[in-house]
Amino acid sequence: MREQPTMTAAVLTGFGGPEVLVVRRDIPIPLPGRGQVRVRVSAAGLNNTDVWTREGAYGTAEDPDARAGWLGPIAFPRIQGGDVVGVIDAVGPEVAPQFVGRRVLVDPARYAHEGPDAPIVAVLGSEFDGGFADYTVVGAVRVHDVTESPLTDEQLACLPIAAGTAMGMLERARIMPGETVVVTGASGGVGLAAVGLAAARGALVTAVTGRTKAALVEQAGATRTIDRSGSVQDVVAVVRAVHPGGVDAVVDVVGGDQLGQLIDVLVPGGRAVVAGAVAGPVAAIDLRRLYLHNRRLIGSTMHTAEHFTKLVEHARAGEIIPRVAARHELSAIHDAQAQFLRRDHVGKIVVLPDGASQVC
Repeated sequence: MREQPTMTAAVLTGFGGPEVLVVRRDIPIPLPGRGQVRVRVSAAGLNNTDVWTREGAYGTAEDPDARAGWLGPIAFPRIQGGDVVGVIDAVGPEVAPQFVGRRVLVDPARYAHEGPDAPIVAVLGSEFDGGFADYTVVGAVRVHDVTESPLTDEQLACLPIAAGTAMGMLERARIMPGETVVVTGASGGVGLAAVGLAAARGALVTAVTGRTKAALVEQAGATRTIDRSGSVQDVVAVVRAVHPGGVDAVVDVVGGDQLGQLIDVLVPGGRAVVAGAVAGPVAAIDLRRLYLHNRRLIGSTMHTAEHFTKLVEHARAGEIIPRVAARHELSAIHDAQAQFLRRDHVGKIVVLPDGASQVC
């Protein structure tokens, strides 16, 4: 019997530290099944979800300290990597052969149904194998042709989870042209994408970020920046001073008590949308400041299929320019995660096939 060709992949073998992520070169190259395509990966982005899934840091409803993926148990071994761009090199049954050769951006979600607002039931690199490999297999309905996009593969690989999450936040909060928007955590993947996408739709963005990263955040589209290095009270006080009449929306990826205080900076009827909790998952919120002024607090996880389609339209037109902070070869995935955890970068760290990049 002819042996199946193999590929290099970063394989997650269980929950734990960096040692549970193993680079292997003997993983069989996957074959596309019915309705699927195989993508030869050209670039894959790194996300918080990769680290948190490795650590099993999501907890469960019954036990917040339990080791689990964001949707619950993870079937190991698992190839991570939810941000994938590449070229289709094979198709399965019921997929048109014309797909072969297309440069595509992969929607990392599987949805409960094909409706535009269907909830996500699985994510690439979490519930099924992802893009930290030479090849990955995904549903043909989840790939978007970006052959004509002016963005590079590395830039496109910055988009799916981070910019998809940011797009979901802006859509759910209904950010409109001319509105004033405060974006927290603005130098990270989701925050920087939110800055760029909000500016692209004509909003006026005030970004909360570190002083040393302010210039790059302004390049992404922020009208002004606020230094986050002070206390929560100091940051909120500066937001109040800059916007004495209030702001229309807060786009928050930080969480913690700052969110509760920023709610009171909203105009009557304003919206706060949250998609992160790096400053703490439990926030003190004075509910009177919410309901007495008809303000809305919106939770937002990733995106819908419709949101992702809108994101791809921006990418095809080159209306957003993602920032690539660094690039690493696949075999240096541990170096990539170590740099990611230092949190001293602005933008996204991307992983490229071995031989395609010099380690940064």
